Amino acid sequence: MEYDVNNNFASEVFIISYRLRELRENAELSQQKIADIIHMHRTTYVRYETGEREIPLNIAILLARYYNVSLDYLAGLSHTKH
Repeated sequence: MEYDVNNNFASEVFIISYRLRELRENAELSQQKIADIIHMHRTTYVRYETGEREIPLNIAILLARYYNVSLDYLAGLSHTKH
């Protein structure tokens, strides 16, 4: 089976976006609150959560630490949070 970079990239962005939203909503936090916590504009954070913008590794690490989950979980590579 051939690896389709475009389709797999879209899937990975969707999973990360979905997990970001899920974690934020489970923590009962607003997009603005998370943006404030990681020191960025709300619109930038919203673009990560909607998949309009790829999340940089350093921001993914900050969010994984904040939510106490692994990067693998955030990226959809694992179904367990730790």
